[in-house]
Amino acid sequence: MAVDPDVLLDWFSAHGRDLPWRDPGCSAWGVLVSEIMLQQTPVARVEPIWREWMARWPVPSALAASTQGEVVRAWGKLGYPRRALRLHEAAGVIAEQHGDVVPSDVDTLLALPGIGAYTARAVAAFAYGRRAPVVDTNVRRVVARAVHGAGDAGPASNTRDMADVEALLPAQDAPAAKFSAAIMELGALICTARAPKCADCPIYDECAWQLAGRPEYTGPAKPVQRYAGTDRYVRGRLLDVLRGSEGPVEKARLDLVWHDGGQRDRCLDSLLVDGLLEQTRDGLFALPGEH
Repeated sequence: MAVDPDVLLDWFSAHGRDLPWRDPGCSAWGVLVSEIMLQQTPVARVEPIWREWMARWPVPSALAASTQGEVVRAWGKLGYPRRALRLHEAAGVIAEQHGDVVPSDVDTLLALPGIGAYTARAVAAFAYGRRAPVVDTNVRRVVARAVHGAGDAGPASNTRDMADVEALLPAQDAPAAKFSAAIMELGALICTARAPKCADCPIYDECAWQLAGRPEYTGPAKPVQRYAGTDRYVRGRLLDVLRGSEGPVEKARLDLVWHDGGQRDRCLDSLLVDGLLEQTRDGLFALPGEH
């Protein structure tokens, strides 16, 4: 394997970002909130919202005591707002069944509402210092290049990706947990998808991709994601109206956000199904619990 743990850990100690959820005093709840928020959302957008949430809801029971509407409103522009509802539900279970303390083992974390395999392993590693392979896009890219000599990771394979990272982890819990954070940080800051900063890479000399002459990636093309005009975009516009109002609104207000009536109504229906909006008896629309 081409990743020297000592070299990577030394680099991380010197160059890792000073993020609030990495502070030694940050609770496991703070780590869990950060991991949910960071799914498909950049650090720069997450950090100010995370700080607001932790000041307002420092423990799971505090979040659980709030309405779903308050939680969706506080989620702001982070996107994928169903994450807020799942976190609210998980907070209730943590408060009621786990003494208001986020569990430390992967299996118990997986039993929480809305907590998937990645988030469970990330909390075990980053909050409790456990040895658990944590695989995201950044990690997959570093492994593809440094270990396999490929320009990119290609399609995800949970079995292969987990085995790759498992083989790289130090044997002991604490170094393994720090290594998980370090390799993820390397992918985020140095081994980026476009214009990687190879001259600044601590494992440059042992990187299989460098040794192979940095071959171009020739695997399946990744789909280009667009946002404007998608259902997710329209859903966000509809939610913006409710977050900006002090109470229920008429459908006519919502009709103004998008020109395609069929798409707009489809998105409105999906928000109702997902529990992100509610309709009152007199036909108005509101955030959940705010009517």
